[in-house]
Amino acid sequence: MSEARTGAPTVVRTRAELAAALRPPTGGPAAAGSRTGRAVVMTMGALHAGHLALVREARARAEQVVVTIFVNPLQFGPTEDLDRYPRDLPGDLASLTAPDLLGEGDVVFAPAAEEMYPEGTPVVRVDAGRIGTVYEGATRPGHLDGALTVVLKLLHLTAPDVALFGRKDVQQLAAVTRMVRDLDLPVAVVGVPTVRDADGLALSSRNVYLSGAEREQALALSRGLAAGEAVAADGGTPDAVRAATRAVLDAAGVGTDYVALVDLDAFADVTGGAPAGGTAVLAVAATVGSTRLIDNSDVRWA
Repeated sequence: MSEARTGAPTVVRTRAELAAALRPPTGGPAAAGSRTGRAVVMTMGALHAGHLALVREARARAEQVVVTIFVNPLQFGPTEDLDRYPRDLPGDLASLTAPDLLGEGDVVFAPAAEEMYPEGTPVVRVDAGRIGTVYEGATRPGHLDGALTVVLKLLHLTAPDVALFGRKDVQQLAAVTRMVRDLDLPVAVVGVPTVRDADGLALSSRNVYLSGAEREQALALSRGLAAGEAVAADGGTPDAVRAATRAVLDAAGVGTDYVALVDLDAFADVTGGAPAGGTAVLAVAATVGSTRLIDNSDVRWA
């Protein structure tokens, strides 16, 4: 359970400032029972309630919380929205200082691109492998390579015991989990459930781009996922699950990039009958107006 924190977190912009701020938390893990030493939450800013849920989970798990705010150019393609991606550091800092979030002893690391990549575009990057070639990787070539590269750098710089990621970007979560396992990184990766508005729309920094009419249209993503979940619960085939979801998206007139039903561990397509274990992840990507949105849910067979 999160504790109220007093004071303000330390805001740092450079590697040297970050290293100085990462002192061992007062009291250490033993004084906090089951809590660990340090947790990190990596963000690109424009924080919303979904990000804050990650920070609250981090607060519950660790003595010291580090939140990174960095719009990573490596994960944007040449035609994507890097320049217009929302940035509001003062607003983000105000959000993070709620009593159950960050306080004295915690850290916000908000570097410039020149601090993260002092020699410009890095020559060596992380390769997401097969996970980086399907779905998000197919639509956005190089996106997951860029995301994993900055995640690995930030893990090295913040040295956390646990790193928390939102399940809304489920393919990124799968790729990070696999990178940590395959490269023997000493950190536990935790996926935190997607936070939604009351009408079911998954929270996203890109939702600010939606007009009122487009926001209504975007609700087709969560409705489509619910339709797929219902088919699985009735014992339908994986193909029937995907078809039910796609039908809802098509009826709403959104541009569908993909409807995927995958095993989370391998991020491989589920085919044939119900998957082993009876669960899979149903993931969708669609364009509403000019805004590309993603969403997903767990589906279970009876």
